[in-house]
Amino acid sequence: MSKKHPVVVVTGSSGAGTTTVKRAFEHIFTREGIQAAIVEGDSFHRYDRAEMRDKMAEGMSHFGPEANRFDKIEELFRVYGETGGGQKRYYLHSQEEAEEHNARLGCDKKPGEFTPWEDIPAGTDLLFYEGLHGMVVTDEADVASKVDLGIGVVPVVNLEWIQKIHRDAKERGYSAEATVETIMRRMPDYINHITPQFSRTDINFQRVATVDTSNPFIARDIPTPDESFV
Repeated sequence: MSKKHPVVVVTGSSGAGTTTVKRAFEHIFTREGIQAAIVEGDSFHRYDRAEMRDKMAEGMSHFGPEANRFDKIEELFRVYGETGGGQKRYYLHSQEEAEEHNARLGCDKKPGEFTPWEDIPAGTDLLFYEGLHGMVVTDEADVASKVDLGIGVVPVVNLEWIQKIHRDAKERGYSAEATVETIMRRMPDYINHITPQFSRTDINFQRVATVDTSNPFIARDIPTPDESFV
C-alpha cells in the first residue's frame, strides 16, 4: 500500500449507487480536511457520446475493454501511487458541466465530449476513483493491483436494474424499453468485466430490498432506504 499516495476506489455497475457513495466520501473529505484528487470512471471511456452511439449500434457496450481505456486507469493509479501525480480529464455529462469546465480551461467542449487531459494538482492526500472499472483485470491491464483500498457497491441485481431504469428515465430521458435493451446488450461484459471485480475488493456493500423487486421492469418506484438493508 502506498502510505504517502494512497489510491481509493469505489466501483460498481451502472445504476448501482456509486455516485451516492462518492458524495458521502466527499463529505468525509471536507469534514476531515482531506485534499482528494477525485477521478470519475466515465473519463476513461474510449469514445465520446456520438461515437459511442455508433459503436452501440454495432453491439458494443460501455462495460468492455473495447469501449474503455483500462490501460490509462492503470497508468494513473501507478503514477499516482509512486509520485502523487498523473493526468485526468472529465466526461461532460450535461450543459452545466460543459459550461463549468469550458470556463475553467478556456475550451469549447459540448456535452458528451471530453475535456483535455490535465495534471492532477500537486499536494493531494489521496486519489479517489468512482466508476465502473476500479478493480478490473484483463490480459492487457491490471488495475486492481494498483489500488490500496477497493470498495464495491453491489445491490442485488433486480434492484440494480430498477435503479438504472429510473435513473436513465429521469436524468437522460431514456424509455424503459431502451434501458432494458442496453442491459441485455451489456450482459456478457457485465459477467466478464464487472462482477469479477467484487472478488478483488477489500469490502463490498450490498443493498437488499425488503419489498418485492421480483420484476424490475415493471417496478414503479425505487425501494426507499427504510425498505432496504445493507
